[in-house]
Amino acid sequence: MNFLDRERIQLDVSVDTPEAAIREAGKLLVKNGDVEEGYVEKMVEAFRQHGPYFVIAPQIALPHARPEDGVNQAALSLIRLEKPLSFGHQTNDPVELVFALAASSSNEHLEVLQRISKLLGNKQTIQQLLMTGSVDEIEIIIKELST
Repeated sequence: MNFLDRERIQLDVSVDTPEAAIREAGKLLVKNGDVEEGYVEKMVEAFRQHGPYFVIAPQIALPHARPEDGVNQAALSLIRLEKPLSFGHQTNDPVELVFALAASSSNEHLEVLQRISKLLGNKQTIQQLLMTGSVDEIEIIIKELST
């Protein structure tokens, strides 16, 4: 599984809408061959149909679509927004970290969720992700949590 390696992280992304944020996070998955382009639009469509259900914690969104919507391999990308953005979630807006999830099976989905909950279950780690100045620093944070 490709879990937040440097090719799947982009910092200080400037967007004006939740859909644009989802697309930017999804582009990193497409660029690395993790998903087909149609998968990104399915993530946007899920947001339009179901609202911000994937804004899972304060400042954090985890958009995803179904495996059959074009997942080639399990992966997780991250974009940090230049400015916080409202996704319409009553308690967890505004969003600053957008993690795009691609899982090709329910087992992979659970594995990714376990890894991301370890990453995001620590408020100090979230602050580090929000404040760090480089992708190199984010890689160090993620490696430390993986050990």
